[in-house]
Amino acid sequence: QVQLIESGGGLVQTGGSLRLSCATSGRTFSTYTMGWFRQAPGKEREFVATISWNGGRTYYADSVKGRFTISSTISRDNAQKKVYLQMNSLKPEDTAVYYCAAKTSGTAWLLTTTSDFDSWGQGTQVTVSS
Repeated sequence: QVQLIESGGGLVQTGGSLRLSCATSGRTFSTYTMGWFRQAPGKEREFVATISWNGGRTYYADSVKGRFTISSTISRDNAQKKVYLQMNSLKPEDTAVYYCAAKTSGTAWLLTTTSDFDSWGQGTQVTVSS
């Protein structure tokens, strides 16, 4: 069973930074393509960023390109994989619940829709005040 646990959300002023973390575990977590999505009140969940299973390739939504960075690490004991979303120059329109997602099978990495991913975290709130 795949578990995704996000952390790092909070309240920040416009122009500030936050770093979100997503811890994942599972039998073959090192091969997972990972992604971040967000959902603002009254809106559909939207793609933010994705990273390939080995961390070598990344892709961003135009709205966050140049401000957000996705990265991943695997613990030394190979027991856990973490995915990060460094968010800089935050804007009020970045306010949303941010979700970590994993695709646990296959090698495709350029994934940008919710249906591409099969496992989700519980979400973490990010609020950017003006």
